[in-house]
Amino acid sequence: MTLKKNDVINLKITSATAEGSGVGKTADGMAVFVPLSAIGDELLVRILKVKKTYAFGKIEKIITPSPSRIEPDCSIFSQCGGCVWRHISYEEECKIKQQRVVDAVQRISGIENVCYKPIITSDSIMRYRNKAQFPIGVDRDGNILIGFYSFHSHRIVDCADCALQPEIFTKVVNITRTFVQRTDNDIYNEQTGKGRLRHIYIRMGEVTGELMVCYVVNGNGLKQEDLLIKMLRSEFTNLKSVVINSNREKTNVILGAKNRTVYGSDYITDELCSLKFKISPFSFWQVNRRQAEKLYNKAKEYANLKSDEILLDLYCGTGTIGLTMAKECKMLVGVEIVDQAIEDAKQNAAVNGITNARFICGDASSAAKQLKNEGLKPDVVILDPPRKGCGADLVKTVSQMSPSRVVYVSCDPATLARDLKFFTQQGYEPKEITPCDMFSRTAHVESVVLITKSEHNNNNVIG
Repeated sequence: MTLKKNDVINLKITSATAEGSGVGKTADGMAVFVPLSAIGDELLVRILKVKKTYAFGKIEKIITPSPSRIEPDCSIFSQCGGCVWRHISYEEECKIKQQRVVDAVQRISGIENVCYKPIITSDSIMRYRNKAQFPIGVDRDGNILIGFYSFHSHRIVDCADCALQPEIFTKVVNITRTFVQRTDNDIYNEQTGKGRLRHIYIRMGEVTGELMVCYVVNGNGLKQEDLLIKMLRSEFTNLKSVVINSNREKTNVILGAKNRTVYGSDYITDELCSLKFKISPFSFWQVNRRQAEKLYNKAKEYANLKSDEILLDLYCGTGTIGLTMAKECKMLVGVEIVDQAIEDAKQNAAVNGITNARFICGDASSAAKQLKNEGLKPDVVILDPPRKGCGADLVKTVSQMSPSRVVYVSCDPATLARDLKFFTQQGYEPKEITPCDMFSRTAHVESVVLITKSEHNNNNVIG
C-alpha cells in the first residue's frame, strides 16, 4: 500500500511518542503519527503528510475508543501547547511515561542490567503549578489575548482558566486584562518589535501563600503603574511583590536582565523538604513543589550519605537539592556557572542555618581542579543538568573524581540514556532508575538514577 496525502485509512494505535502523538502501523509497516489518539484506539485517519518511512495523520473518526480514553476536561486542550494527555486516564499516562524511560535507556545506551522502579505518581494532577508565564498579544480585531503558545508556534491561544494553574493566577490575568483595557498601555508585537507589555509572569509560594506578579515590558515600565498595584492589592491580601522586568530585545527569551520592584519585596519565600527558600523572578524553583519533595527524597535515598562524606552538587542552581541533603553529610560543595544563582544559594544556606555548605561559581572542570588542589574528593556527586544533559566531557570529569556514588536527576530520557552510556565507558554502572511524574498531563517525565563505581574501576585521578 502506497500512502498519499488525503488517503483515509483504518489504523490501530499501538504506541505513543515522546511528544504525545499516538503511533499506528499500516499493513506494510509504515508508522503513522496521530495527535490526540490513545493507545488501543481503532481509528479512521486522514493522511496529512507522507515521508519516506513514516506519515502524519489526523483523526477522522474514532471507530472503537481505547479503554483508557476519557473526555478532555479543558476546552482549549487540542489547541494549547501545554498538555498532551488530557484525553487518557492518569494511569495510562504514567504507563506511557514509565515505558518511555525504559525504551530510551535500552535503545540508546544498550544497558540491560538495571533495575527500573515504578514511576513516582502525583497526588494531584490539577492546579499543581506554582509558576506561570503568559504571553500577551492581540487578535486581528484588536482584542487582547492572554494565554499560551500553540504547539510548535508563537500563536497565542487565549485561556480563560488553565487547569494546571491555581485559580488565583486566572484572577491576576483578568485584572491585568481589565487594567490594559482601562489604560493606553499597548501590547508588544513580536514581528515589529513595537509595543510595551510582553508577558505576565506569576510565582506563588505553595506553603507560605506569598504571591509575586512580574510584568515583562519592552521598556522601563508601564503607564499608570500605581493603578495596577492598587487593583492587585484590592484583590490579593497575599500579594508580596510586584516587579517590572525590562526586556527590550527581539528574542524568544522571556525575561530581560533588569528587574525593578514597584511594590513590596524583591522576592517571595516558600518551603521545600522543611527548608525555607527565597524566590526571585530569576530563581530556579521546581514548579510542582509536592512532587519535587518526592523527587528529592528519592535522590537523598540514592545518595545514602554518611556523616563523614563530602557531597558535590553540580548544576546546583540556587542550592535546593544539595541543601536538602546537607545535614546528612560532612560537607556540601555546590557548583553553578551563574553568579546570581550562587549568591542565592549562599543566602538560602544562611536562612536555614546550614554552615557546612560552600558554593563555587564556575564550570564542573574548574571546580574539579579546585577541589583536587585542596585535597578534597567527593564521595557522592549529584547531577541535575538541563534538558541537554551532561555530555561526554563532564561525565569523564565526574568519573575522574572517583566518587563511590553518582545520583543523576534527569528531565529528558534520551540525554539521560546517552550519558549513562558515557558513564559505563568510564567504569560506572547505573543500578536503579526511578521515573517521576513531575508535570502531570504534559509529555514531560523526570528520572532519578543511582550510578555506582564498577568493581573493576580503579580510576582515582582528577583530570
